[in-house]
Amino acid sequence: MGTAIMVALGNGSVANVDLKGTKGNGSDWMLIAVGYGAGVMIPAMMIGGISGNHINPAFTIGLAVAGMFPWAEVVPYLLAQFAGAMFGQLWVVAAYKPHYDLTTDPRHILGTFSTINATSSKLNGFVNEFIGSFILFFGALGITKAPFFQNNLGTAHMALGFLVGTLVASFGGPTGPALNPARDLSPRILHALLPLKHKGSSDWGYAWVPVVAPILAAICAVLLYKSVFLRG
Repeated sequence: MGTAIMVALGNGSVANVDLKGTKGNGSDWMLIAVGYGAGVMIPAMMIGGISGNHINPAFTIGLAVAGMFPWAEVVPYLLAQFAGAMFGQLWVVAAYKPHYDLTTDPRHILGTFSTINATSSKLNGFVNEFIGSFILFFGALGITKAPFFQNNLGTAHMALGFLVGTLVASFGGPTGPALNPARDLSPRILHALLPLKHKGSSDWGYAWVPVVAPILAAICAVLLYKSVFLRG
């Protein structure tokens, strides 16, 4: 549920900006940053105290590699995350279907599903996704495990929304960004399957970048945080 809400609110803001004829068409990048920031903050505050706010497969894998999450639960969590992302994207398509039909630019359509590198560079896309994801996961651990927030984790989960919104504003230019394999791959699969007008290519040659880069960044960020702050 958390991943579905995150994708719906985040990609919904992209659709509002990029699809033709919407009330927000042509708005600036900050609307998307706010959409994704709130898209992470709201489910974090809803489910953070229940499941640990696992709405990102990369974070789940990174915690498992560092011994901070049981491997036995990784596959069930990943299945839920990827399924949730798909449901969230279906909500976006249902809400904006007339505007998908009006939009003739395939990149604008794909951009409401998945990420695209602005210069068609896989290397730049990988670097951008790795840096943004590393800051996200290192920052998320720093916020949720900080003594300052231990008596009020709700405030910590609110801070995660500001972290994501800032990352989208600061590092969103080159790729989108994804920062989350489920947020990119599940909607990309739907893009390939749905019979949308003018949708064009799903850009499968780039699809591995927003999956692999966040996972590697999560492993590095969690291991570094554990080695620096959680020793002993």
